[in-house]
Amino acid sequence: MESLPRRLPDRTHMPDTSAVTVLLVEDDEVIRRSVALALERYGYRVTTAADGLDGLERFRDDRPDLLLLDVMLPGLDGIGLCRRIRETSTAPVLMMSARGDSLDVVSGLEAGADDYVVKPVDTAVLVARIRSLLRRATFAPAQQREQGARAATADRLVFGDLAVDPAALEVYRDGEEIALAPTELRLLLEFAAHPGIVLDRQTLLRNVWDYGWDGDSRVVDLCVQRLRKKIGADRIETVRGFGYKLRR
Repeated sequence: MESLPRRLPDRTHMPDTSAVTVLLVEDDEVIRRSVALALERYGYRVTTAADGLDGLERFRDDRPDLLLLDVMLPGLDGIGLCRRIRETSTAPVLMMSARGDSLDVVSGLEAGADDYVVKPVDTAVLVARIRSLLRRATFAPAQQREQGARAATADRLVFGDLAVDPAALEVYRDGEEIALAPTELRLLLEFAAHPGIVLDRQTLLRNVWDYGWDGDSRVVDLCVQRLRKKIGADRIETVRGFGYKLRR
């Protein structure tokens, strides 16, 4: 973790974070304290846990807005904790890995994490990732903003047995509603807005993950994999060498 600034960050142009609670689960006391202090300087309310089992209990008691999980935790590791959280919640999950190797990254994303950072992480990068995840969890699509009072809900977009309601943020398959995590929902809405059009990974990273720089395309691949399990394996087609497209 980078050395912390001596002065509080300038809040003039910062979003209001006073109502946002972050649960930080990290077994290294030095890292746990420094990360918590850094986030508190940016206005976040931070609760902490030193192991996975305590983290699971804190999650159930506090219901935080976002979770920041270390991969290597005693008792219940970060991957297992993420899986337990995903059984009952779609809250944004950001994984922290000391190594950033493929196994950690893939395992975390497969377990349901929305994104990951590699330790030691720059405070500004960490805060940017957190803000991005929170935007994904609370966004209102452009179609809903534009229609506003003209209609309570937008017409559903139908693709075979899949129906997407962009205004209500609801997805149905064979008439049954599907529960999607915020990132999965934003990814599907991006595909639904461009049916039959191939979207490359960098475009998806920019439009769905809010990356203003080249990110790790594995987060796209693993999120597509999770989405396919919920909406049908054949609904999103891989166009090798280019990206993905939603079949009409």
